[in-house]
Amino acid sequence: MTTTDRRRENLRGIAWMIAAVAALSFMDACLKALSPHYPAMQVAALRGLTSLPIVVLYVAWRRRFATVWRVRWPLHLLRGAMGIAMLSAFSYALRTLPLTEAYTLFFVAPLIITALSAPILGERVGAARWVAIGIGFAGVLVVLRPTGEGVISWPGLAVLGAATGYALSAITVRVLSRTDSTESMVFWLTTMLSVGATAIAAPAWVAVALEHWPILATLAVTGALGQYAITEAFRRGEASVVAPFEYTALAWGLALDFALWGVLPDEIVYVGAAIIVASGIYLVHRERVHVEAEHP
Repeated sequence: MTTTDRRRENLRGIAWMIAAVAALSFMDACLKALSPHYPAMQVAALRGLTSLPIVVLYVAWRRRFATVWRVRWPLHLLRGAMGIAMLSAFSYALRTLPLTEAYTLFFVAPLIITALSAPILGERVGAARWVAIGIGFAGVLVVLRPTGEGVISWPGLAVLGAATGYALSAITVRVLSRTDSTESMVFWLTTMLSVGATAIAAPAWVAVALEHWPILATLAVTGALGQYAITEAFRRGEASVVAPFEYTALAWGLALDFALWGVLPDEIVYVGAAIIVASGIYLVHRERVHVEAEHP
């Protein structure tokens, strides 16, 4: 691939990432609206069940069912399990945390991806990157505020667990994209989330109230579009180029928190967010410089 082609694909990846963040922010608002009324695992199941028909119709329209079966099953099963754990943990956290605070903690994911790339992918992580990772985790501690006030909480830790699951899933996407289609990755993640989370949630299932069906309809569309867009973003663009645009979620979180729930974060959350975002941007900048040095 030439430098021009790579830049063109990166621009497409950026566009897909911006679209993905917008769709997934509205999806998260739907999850937050549902989380006080249903168990966290049921909310994760509803996320999958509502989006699955749209995903199936899309794969059928693209006539891509043949590619759906030619996949690397162990990685898809792993990704499905991580998706269930990630969404149920995030839904649990959203019962009490504002979107902005949840997003701030979730932005530790790029740091986790970098930290895990050494033991899992065998990549070299230099001293400067380890320092940036350490600073980023210091930002997490600022947001959690582990002081006498006892602000460290299960919801905050649940977001960190969800971020870890997301980081592992992102690594599997990069591996799967070498052999598997975007349609297969979206189809199997949604299918496994639907089946797995529903089976786990079944014993404590709560009947869905009639007034929540419009929320479910919005969840279906935004979840399907967001999942496809973020998969396409990482498939087309280099992770070091498209990843910083995930931080646009903070703007969506602020707007949705204020518009729907009338809340805004305090100054401490802003400080922690600035530390985490700065360290994350430094990491992706270092990665981009490294890539450009190898492929001038």
